[in-house]
Amino acid sequence: MIFRELKELGILGINNRVGRYILRHNKRSNYPLVDNKVLTAQRAEAWGIAMPENYMIVENYGSLKNLHLKIQDYDSFVIKPANGSQGNGIIVIKEIIKEEKNGVTRVLCRRSNDKLMEIEEVKHHISGILSGLYSLAGQSDTAIIQAKIDKHPIFDNYSYGGIPDIRVIVFEGYPVMSMVRLPTKSSDGRANLHQGAIGAGINLSNGCTNNAVIKNQVVEFHPDTGHKLVGLQLPFWRESLELAAQCFDMVELGYLGVDIVLTPDKGPILLELNARPGLGIQIANLAGLVPRLEKIRPQASKNLLARERVDFSMENF
Repeated sequence: MIFRELKELGILGINNRVGRYILRHNKRSNYPLVDNKVLTAQRAEAWGIAMPENYMIVENYGSLKNLHLKIQDYDSFVIKPANGSQGNGIIVIKEIIKEEKNGVTRVLCRRSNDKLMEIEEVKHHISGILSGLYSLAGQSDTAIIQAKIDKHPIFDNYSYGGIPDIRVIVFEGYPVMSMVRLPTKSSDGRANLHQGAIGAGINLSNGCTNNAVIKNQVVEFHPDTGHKLVGLQLPFWRESLELAAQCFDMVELGYLGVDIVLTPDKGPILLELNARPGLGIQIANLAGLVPRLEKIRPQASKNLLARERVDFSMENF
């Protein structure tokens, strides 16, 4: 009974997502362009798609020896594994603190949750990334030290600690569903739904939030700021959808998750891509993906430009 009801609601399940959409529409040879964030950044630069600047790429343990001499010159940064998933292994450093004592400089890193890390702790974390602790296949990995992005002021009352991001599901180049992930205290200031961040569904037609959940529970107000979650109008909405649509052309994966951040000065920029995007976006929108995905199929052969595909999505979803 439950399965029939879910099917009638158009809910996309894991098996159907993999068999009908991912395997059929995603070329295996193109996965590295999405799974490896270093390759994604190189590809995006070639396509003129803005991403956070990569300060350093740490590929081996030897590079850790003098790491403190390099990172102490940055005001802030983000550490992330090149082949990580679900936000695992990502640390946001919002402030570098230098303490002088007896002619010796001590470098401390303040995280987005205000916890302090000794430089040796930072090195230890990067060492874990290199060992493959957070990688998709558990194999040795590369660490990226990246510029920290400031959040758009629209989110000042809707985010605790960290930076919200926008997830857009793109099918054959057409945005089909979206949500904004809002950090909370329980998510440790991270936009990670598994850790307790808010997922707020977004109307593709106008960029306005329509529903919000925390771990599958519908919520009306942000638990930390008290602000109402439905009715938030996101700026740069069409630009965000066009950016998501262009990512299909960039990596040629038919079923794709595009993560975007809104910045105060540059508008929407690409954060990362996901070839196996999760299904919680349906709960955030109280809507199933299947009817939207199937509505795109007749359109896929028309070879429209990204802006034309966005026109279709905004008119229909």
